[in-house]
Amino acid sequence: MQVLLAEDDDGVAAALVEVLYDHGHVTRRVRYGRDVLTYHRSSDLLLLDLGLPDTDGLDVLRALRAVSDLPVVVLTARGDERSVVRGLRLGADDYLVKPVRLAELLARIDAVTRRNATRNASAASAAALASAVRTVRAGDVEVELDARRVRVAGAEVELTTKEFDILAVLAGRAGTAVSREQLLDEVWGDAHHAVSRSLDVHLTQLRAKLRRPGLLTTIRGFGYRFGNLDED
Repeated sequence: MQVLLAEDDDGVAAALVEVLYDHGHVTRRVRYGRDVLTYHRSSDLLLLDLGLPDTDGLDVLRALRAVSDLPVVVLTARGDERSVVRGLRLGADDYLVKPVRLAELLARIDAVTRRNATRNASAASAAALASAVRTVRAGDVEVELDARRVRVAGAEVELTTKEFDILAVLAGRAGTAVSREQLLDEVWGDAHHAVSRSLDVHLTQLRAKLRRPGLLTTIRGFGYRFGNLDED
């Protein structure tokens, strides 16, 4: 792994570089915060001290998060609660206070990189699924998500914008239960508390237009499910 180490203390930096090397990591050590933004693209993880000579490490973290999701472990002598909270809220993946046991540091690095790898794999899988499943079929119902078109038994069905939005959320997760709250959030956003009753009205109209009673199933006390893709 390519580790970028932002640390102005030569002794601490040398010790960290040696330990990381012994565990198979190649480390580029920089002294200044500005260098983090120069070299982050060629790195797999950043170890960030907050007490840098040119700028506060929290400002470096803020600037980095504007352009990159590089995993960041803050490693600093600054252990007050305010700094810890700010660091995590600004996007640090972990926060360690010096002096730190090297075994713990290595374990935290491993944990952060595992979480990041899992997150990236999930995002890639979701993106692949989204690009692959653009037309959803259930029986004789066909929903073209990109074209915003619905056909039942070959005949196109005219839906309002909100009716299609509701159908698209459910069809995009065909065979999976979608909670009422999730459906409201995705279709109406922050205003959903004021339009809960509107969802019921739109669903009634949508079911009437589709004329397929088993297509949109109500799961009592939870939400709804779009018909199974494999049903005939």
